[in-house]
Amino acid sequence: MKRKIYSQLVEWKQTEKGKSALLIEGARRIGKSYIVEEFARNEYDSYILIDFNHADAEVIALFENYSTRLDMLFQMLSLHYNVQLKKRKSLIIFDEVQQYPPARALIKYLVADGRYDYIETGSLISIHKNVKDIVIPSEEQRLPMYPMDFEEFLWAMGNEMLMPFIRACYTKKTPLGSIHRKAMDMFRLYMLLGGMPQVIQTYVDTKDFRQTEKVKQNIIALYRDDIQKYATGGEAKAAAVFEAIPSQLQKQGTRFMLADLNENARYSHYESSFFWLRDSRIVNICYNTFAPNIGLGMNTERTTLKCYMADTGLFLSLAFDEQGQMPAEVYERILHGKLEVNLGYVMENVVAQMLLAAGHKLYYFYQYDDVDSSNTMEIDFLISKPAITSRKNIWPIEVKSTPRYSLSSLNKCLNKFGQYVTNPIVLHTKDLEIKDGVTYLPLYMTPLL
Repeated sequence: MKRKIYSQLVEWKQTEKGKSALLIEGARRIGKSYIVEEFARNEYDSYILIDFNHADAEVIALFENYSTRLDMLFQMLSLHYNVQLKKRKSLIIFDEVQQYPPARALIKYLVADGRYDYIETGSLISIHKNVKDIVIPSEEQRLPMYPMDFEEFLWAMGNEMLMPFIRACYTKKTPLGSIHRKAMDMFRLYMLLGGMPQVIQTYVDTKDFRQTEKVKQNIIALYRDDIQKYATGGEAKAAAVFEAIPSQLQKQGTRFMLADLNENARYSHYESSFFWLRDSRIVNICYNTFAPNIGLGMNTERTTLKCYMADTGLFLSLAFDEQGQMPAEVYERILHGKLEVNLGYVMENVVAQMLLAAGHKLYYFYQYDDVDSSNTMEIDFLISKPAITSRKNIWPIEVKSTPRYSLSSLNKCLNKFGQYVTNPIVLHTKDLEIKDGVTYLPLYMTPLL
């Protein structure tokens, strides 16, 4: 499947010329290994892929015996994998490198040697267990990888015309007209399936929601297993947070309520669980900021947050799990907009996913005043505008899932913080429109912000 990260790999190869290794990190099953091997096959004369998830004792012994004798290490790897390595024309891939941290530590010396290029892939890269007792190489460039975005999804579905048209309409700020309904239908399908390549490929091959649901449930089971295996000492708390994500978002509250998990729960008791889930790329954390001004990260309340699933397709399967899977009838009803449930929390989740993939950090704004209601407001997301100026650097974003809604919080925010915020945006299910200083965008335009 065609992925945008491929062009970033090519740029790294051309600009770095062996001066750094590349570490691609992301959640399990998002296609890291596939795209790196595709890149190696197309852009190098030869490559070796060392999968540390399944590396046998003989391969591990090569690193243990020859880590200080690189000539012998390369010779033995060539013999073991039956691949001829060529100076400056070969790539060595450390796949799932978190499973063998000493290989990651060796990157410093491999890059200094300069003979070959190196790419590492991994999930759970940052957790303590996988960095203990090693020095993280400064020669390592990090590149995050996310589930497939809406445009990549369209490519997989054989549609390469729709997103360029959407992009042109966004640039010109003109509605899509008769194409809007088709675009929303495709967007709902993307929201249902999510961005996991195996899920999308299954749908492309079968057009069967039951088959795609089986794949999604397998991935969710894998994540649950990871929590039990790797969230050392905090398995129960991390699992409780993970399972509660749908119910927490469905309540459309202003933050994740730990009291729903345990009446005596405190954020300090669960902080490491949120960090673990975030570092594993299973969830996306959105922090509340107390000042909608430039430097949102400096104004956050770390104990007030929302927790989204990193992939909305998996989120729906977790939320609508009936007897071990989401019924195909629910897929059909959501696809045709006939589910008798407010899907605002689902729309929020997919917007968070798309904003993060587009390069934005996730912040929202909530303020409560029990004396003056004009000071009580909640803005779903805040992002910095592309070019920072001396004032008005923040775009407030509201997400609406139904045709009828109010903009009371958005208007309050503009009135109170007008010196900081500009270009208010409403993401909704209808076509593009600009009215009374507010830009109304269809949800599928979120990646263009």
